[in-house]
Amino acid sequence: SVKHLVIPSIISMWKFKSADDSGGNPLLESLNGNIGRQVWVHDADAGSEKDRENVERLREHFTRNRHRQKHSGDELLRYQNKDTRRVGPFPVDVSGLDGSAQGRAGPSAATTDAAMRNAISFYETMQEDDGHWPGDYGGPMFLMPGMLIALYCTGTMDAVLSPAHRSEMRRYLCNHQNEDGGYGLHIEGNSTMFGTVLSYVSLRLLGMDADHDVCASARAWIHARGGAHAISSWGKFWLAVLGVYEWCGMNPMPPEMWLLPYSAWTGIGWLHPGRFWCHCRMVYLPMSYIYGIRGTCKPTALTACLRKELYPCPYESIDWDAARNLVAKEDLYYPHPAIQDVLWWTLSKAEPFLLGSWLRKKALAETLVLIHYEDENTRYVDIGPVNKVLNMMCCWFEDPESEAFKRHLPRLHDYLWVAEDGMKMQGYNGSQLWDTSFAVQAIASSGLAHEFVDCLKKAGEYVDNTQVIEEAQAPLSRYYRHISKGAWPFSTRDHGWPISDCTSEGLKAAMALKELESVVGWKPLPLDRLNDCLDVILSYQNGDGGFATYENMRSFGFLELINPSETFGDIVVDYNYVECTSACVTAMTAFAKNYPGHRTREIQRAISKAIKYVKSIQKPDGSWYGNWAVCFTYATWFGLKGLSAVGETCKNSSHARKACEFLVSKQEADGGWGESYLSCQDKVYSHLPGGESHVVNTAWAMLGLLAADYHGVDRAVLDRAAVFLIKAQSAEGDWPQQQISGVFNRNCMISYTNYRYYFPLWALGEYRSKLLS
Repeated sequence: SVKHLVIPSIISMWKFKSADDSGGNPLLESLNGNIGRQVWVHDADAGSEKDRENVERLREHFTRNRHRQKHSGDELLRYQNKDTRRVGPFPVDVSGLDGSAQGRAGPSAATTDAAMRNAISFYETMQEDDGHWPGDYGGPMFLMPGMLIALYCTGTMDAVLSPAHRSEMRRYLCNHQNEDGGYGLHIEGNSTMFGTVLSYVSLRLLGMDADHDVCASARAWIHARGGAHAISSWGKFWLAVLGVYEWCGMNPMPPEMWLLPYSAWTGIGWLHPGRFWCHCRMVYLPMSYIYGIRGTCKPTALTACLRKELYPCPYESIDWDAARNLVAKEDLYYPHPAIQDVLWWTLSKAEPFLLGSWLRKKALAETLVLIHYEDENTRYVDIGPVNKVLNMMCCWFEDPESEAFKRHLPRLHDYLWVAEDGMKMQGYNGSQLWDTSFAVQAIASSGLAHEFVDCLKKAGEYVDNTQVIEEAQAPLSRYYRHISKGAWPFSTRDHGWPISDCTSEGLKAAMALKELESVVGWKPLPLDRLNDCLDVILSYQNGDGGFATYENMRSFGFLELINPSETFGDIVVDYNYVECTSACVTAMTAFAKNYPGHRTREIQRAISKAIKYVKSIQKPDGSWYGNWAVCFTYATWFGLKGLSAVGETCKNSSHARKACEFLVSKQEADGGWGESYLSCQDKVYSHLPGGESHVVNTAWAMLGLLAADYHGVDRAVLDRAAVFLIKAQSAEGDWPQQQISGVFNRNCMISYTNYRYYFPLWALGEYRSKLLS
């Protein structure tokens, strides 16, 4: 019922601020004036009484429908920008369009142009003055609890979170409780012990009474499945830090692993954590420090209560050694191989001898060096929200009065996002560069760039200002870092971690703007910076021709045998991906088109190897598996785009024909495509329930088919898809927020709210160019 969600809340306004310096906070460091920084600020005096009523209506609407539509639509951000529209909305004549009839002609050029003009004029209102498009990048339910535990343990909850912050966090947790009382790994997932226990703890830390209906139903879910000691390993860690789980119930995370030799010739060097995927190693690095010192919250009345509430048996009676490998079936996506059980047992027997030893002290000192390096070289943003709060805790355990710890606090706000469902913690400090790069390419494809010059010019400025133009602190090898200079990050320059596909999409956006130079007046990036970018892209290629994410593949897939997470898959090594490989191929071909004759042999050699890799991982049914979005539809677009970059289409490539046949076989009756997130975790294509189509999936399928020139085989498939997109568009020019679109590590979904704006636009732009020009 809605009734049990009526909780004390502060009815007032939140304001989104971009490039915010937190009131000139001297502890906030930036390389470029905080360009791209996203912060939500509570303003008790903002807005009229009518504004507040309207905002409350948006919140109430979400709450009433929360079990049908679990994904928020960024309604607070949209409401803030509602009066900033420069032109439009424009009428779009949809009369006569009937996407349900096979063979019916698609939309006219005039109708398609009107739909795109309406879309861009709406999306323009969401753009910030620094040029980027902000948006919700939430979804996972285990991120905010880590921050709340860290703030509680360090005694800084009141300093960082106002009553208004806490109210919105409670709203979020109440809105995303499943009907069975539990919480999922992510907002659309079935209930898990990991999600439920951490959400329960969060509600209690935020001041909710244990007898509240929300807490009571969550606690009942936990007790019915044996208690919180059946949580997966990351959850065990956070509970131990809070002091409501015993460290002896943890499988060991010895910091001594950082003292292993790194060199491959030693053999054991292949196991060094410096060879792990960066997100994996940057989480287990601070975890190992905290484990190594048994960093634990000072006991409080609340932690004493939680020891009673989380378990259906007396806390003192729990067999903690048995609990080390006890994991609820709902959490167990990646079960331990037998070799892990042997390894953890052996290390658990060695741990009493290591604790407090000279070797432990040496290992702890090494981990702190690496932790401080990460903090300083990301301006205390850190690579992601998990290691962000872990690093912050390490700094506090080292010295609660240190400047390093204090510098962490203002950067927490970079990760917090407010929407109509409440306040959440995002999976990064935003997706600013990623979204802006795609938006530029989508608008450029529309043929309407001359009508939106200022919009594109501002976006170009963001692309310019976000490129990494100086290397991280040397020597890179000492800190296990890849080269960065010339790359683009996922979000902001202050974040700075380089990624292969973000670098490639940033370069493609720069090339699209260069091709529009006479229209937009954007000054192209200097060739030396483009050369730096090419250096980074080429450096990412692995021996088999594929491209991974942040770095090269530094070890072997067999290391996944020691993946201790239980909840996530394929996290230990940085693997090759079709999305990253295709993005690098298309970036290099875009560069070669604009700078013919420049580094031609290098580029051609890299592309040739990459295309062989892309073909080698295509599935027998013609699809590619998607690692970073949902799922086969997304990856197959990338696969086809990569093939088309070297001239392989349905006309001359069996790989392209097979991929197109796969996509066409999944088209729904209304002309669209609708793929469920279940495809990601099950690795088998799953339709959305009831044959529902999704505008983002539809756009990806269209972009793939158009890249492969499938309209030369059966134009009706594309016509029907275009009709679906135009009919799904609102009168304002945007598209609906539907099911979640992003994923990471196979099993955890994440939000990309901007996808619904620019991908349908991009698909219509390519359709207009190829079929209606």
